[in-house]
Amino acid sequence: MAKAMTKGRLVAALAAEMGADKKTAGAALTALAALVAREVAAGGAVALPGIGKIACRERPARTVQDPATGEAIQKPADRMIRVAVAKTLKDSVNG
Repeated sequence: MAKAMTKGRLVAALAAEMGADKKTAGAALTALAALVAREVAAGGAVALPGIGKIACRERPARTVQDPATGEAIQKPADRMIRVAVAKTLKDSVNG
């Protein structure tokens, strides 16, 4: 399995792809991450063309089992992040 691309390597690759310097690419990456986080936290969804869709989903309160004791406990409602990978990305990986 290939090693994960670090933020530094991602910024360098993005700078090369954009034809810009690393400082500009790093600022663009940071701004994109902040924008996605803000939109998803507000309950919205963000579609990244060619990558996928990131959305926030509500989970209702439910009964779960404590793994240590086996006791049933009530877990309150919460929200979770869902990432749906785009078909074009799946196809590029698999074919």
